[in-house]
Amino acid sequence: MSPLIHVLLGTKAELIKVAPVMGELDRRGVAYRLVETGQHGAHLPGLRQQLGVREPDVRLGGLSNVDSIGQAVRWMAGLAGLLVGRRALVERVFGGAGGVCLVHGDTPSTLMATLMARRAGLAVAHLESGLRSGGFRDPFPEELIRVFVMRRADVVFAPDDAAAANLASMGVRGRVVCTSGNTGREALAGVMADVEPGLGPVVAALHRVENLHRPVRLRAFLSLLRRLAADGHKVLFVMHPPTGRVLARHGGQAALEASGVATSELLPFAEFAARLAAAPFVVTDGGSIQEECALLGVPCLLWRDRTERPDGVGANVVVGRYDETVIESFLADPEAYRRPANLGDTQPSAEVVDVLIGMLDA
Repeated sequence: MSPLIHVLLGTKAELIKVAPVMGELDRRGVAYRLVETGQHGAHLPGLRQQLGVREPDVRLGGLSNVDSIGQAVRWMAGLAGLLVGRRALVERVFGGAGGVCLVHGDTPSTLMATLMARRAGLAVAHLESGLRSGGFRDPFPEELIRVFVMRRADVVFAPDDAAAANLASMGVRGRVVCTSGNTGREALAGVMADVEPGLGPVVAALHRVENLHRPVRLRAFLSLLRRLAADGHKVLFVMHPPTGRVLARHGGQAALEASGVATSELLPFAEFAARLAAAPFVVTDGGSIQEECALLGVPCLLWRDRTERPDGVGANVVVGRYDETVIESFLADPEAYRRPANLGDTQPSAEVVDVLIGMLDA
């Protein structure tokens, strides 16, 4: 069988960032195999429809999400079982074809996809590579996964000069390819509608392990949301499923809503992007949200000690570091951090596809 491009992904963020690459492959008539790992099995079907992505060739998990530590252990054990027999792995996951496997980012799906591709003898191309926070605990386990994958990839796509410099300093063995930006810009530009900046509610989101499972950080975040509501701000807290379960141990969703904070499940990508664009400011620990706020110029207080992304830092993004002085300075005048939106017109997805085709030809 001729070698193929294999796209392995498992989360919403991965699908959003890889969708422009698959769209470019479709436009050029290049065959590729799409494999979903099942990490966000319940979320991906609807998101695929929103983004115009076809059905996967293989689903390794079911149509439910991996939202708890217990579920994650069972899910990863199931995928790890595929690594035992190389021939069965090649047939089931990769359809008996060699070639190159495209992985994205820093999730457990990224890790498992890389392990499976290497075990099957495929080359690995890592999208959005070279991001480093400088500390393995913040964020955990994302920083560990990034380093592991970057060191084992054959090609690493750096979205900016800082990422390329990180890869050079690491001495990675793979070929470093600098792209004209992050493919997330293309995905965001494809769904944006005209909204009036600053007229919507404050948007809040929290989902990282280092925040959910450190009570001091979580309580401070919830206290901030209550305070914003008490001060007259409309606040929308968009909650990931693990966030809702952890919140139940800290007064619960109903108690938060009673304080004036509106809550929501995860929103469709286009609707969430519109909410960000309309927000007076955003409070989040999400890396992709930080990137989207930077592109939209929306003031963003990042609820983290450090970030692997330079996007917006020093302009519209303030890394809070859990420091009251920094947080209060931001809240005193969030509008001072607003910048013009800059979605640009580059096409990093086309640059990525050029390299992937070249890898097949080689």
